[in-house]
Amino acid sequence: MSEKYCQVCGSELIDKELEGEGMVPFCPACNEFRFPMYNVAVSMIVINKKTDKILLIKQYGRDVYILVAGYVNRGEQLEHAVVRELKEETGMTASHIRFNRTKFFEPSNTLMCNFTVYVDSDSELSTNKEIDSFNWFSFDDARKNIKPGSLAAEFLNAYLDEL
Repeated sequence: MSEKYCQVCGSELIDKELEGEGMVPFCPACNEFRFPMYNVAVSMIVINKKTDKILLIKQYGRDVYILVAGYVNRGEQLEHAVVRELKEETGMTASHIRFNRTKFFEPSNTLMCNFTVYVDSDSELSTNKEIDSFNWFSFDDARKNIKPGSLAAEFLNAYLDEL
């Protein structure tokens, strides 16, 4: 069981059989099943349509390149989160987006949802304080420069392998 306490009342949860679902966390105080909760985030392969290059960023003082990413707000559609996060972190406007794939990322209890985001140019590029530095890479160089073994690399390589 991943959740130990009820997110509503704080009581300790127990495992209880739910028909068609198997064992599910249950709050005896609320008399309610409590399905596991997790975070949802978007990550994006940002492609400049004018130069056909991919944007990779460095964050939080780390010296590795990753993809632009951010958490989805409660009630927000994934596509809206992609457009919002791109604008917040880079100042750029998405011309169109395409869903790629998802993968659960255990270390942060997050369902990562990956998209390809196309921008018409980098003329609006103005990074916020979340981004330490950035670079535009050719497709081959993006593959070589993304953090090895990361979920970002997994998403980028899967995308590039399908081209």
